[in-house]
Order: sequence, then structure tokens, then C-alpha cells
Amino acid sequence: MDSKIKKNVLFVCEGNACRSIMAEALGNFYWGNVIIAASAGISPMEEIPGETFKVLDEIRVPTIGLHPKSIKTIDIGSFDIIINFALISIEEYLPVNFTGKIIDWYVRDPYRGSLDSFRQTRNAIEWFITDIFPRYIGL
Repeated sequence: MDSKIKKNVLFVCEGNACRSIMAEALGNFYWGNVIIAASAGISPMEEIPGETFKVLDEIRVPTIGLHPKSIKTIDIGSFDIIINFALISIEEYLPVNFTGKIIDWYVRDPYRGSLDSFRQTRNAIEWFITDIFPRYIGL
């Protein structure tokens, strides 16, 4: 893949405070040379729980600039790939002429869970990002 032509990837979950935020950070950390990762929530929370930052910091993944965003306020049509970690369909948010790829890949939401719950979710997303996701970006 030509590293000058990066794919725009959007990770989505309900609150954009745990799963999709972790995926945005991990996606940019592992594949920042070939993708531009972003995230959004169907019903975004006002802030990211401290546990999300803590579990990313534990594996030295940068978290600067991460904040919850609404799927309703971003340009969905600008993304090549959308990964939906929620059990909620995102079809209604897509423009009629959307030509990108949508991947539904449910990951359990750790919100209000223990720190170990956040670690388990981080590990599941990291596995997806490192082992499954490369095939979707042509690696």
C-alpha cells in the first residue's frame, strides 16, 4: 500500500468514551503510517472515563487529543472504512451514496466496570487492530 494515500477509518460505539476511543488510539498507534483513525459515538458521553486513559497509558499508547464526538456531527462520507463495535446499527447515519466498507465487530462495553474489565476490552480491541484489521486495509 502506498503510505502517501492513507485510508480514513472511523471506529464507532455507543458513547465514544471507551471502545471506539481505544480503537482510535490503537489504530493510529499501530497503523498511523497507512490510516487516519477517528472515532465517534451514537450517543456520545460528555467525557472519557479515567480507566480508558489508564489502560491505554499502561501499554504506552498516546491519548492526547482524544475526546467524545457524535456520529451526527462528523462527515461520515469521508471515511473509507467504518468499524462498528456496538450492537446498534449505524445504517441510518450513513449518507445515501456511502461507498465505504462497514464492518460490524461487537466488543463488550467496559463502561462502569472494573479496571480489569477495561483491560479485557482494550486487549480485545488491540487483538482486532493487530490481527484482524490489517486485512481490511490491504496489509
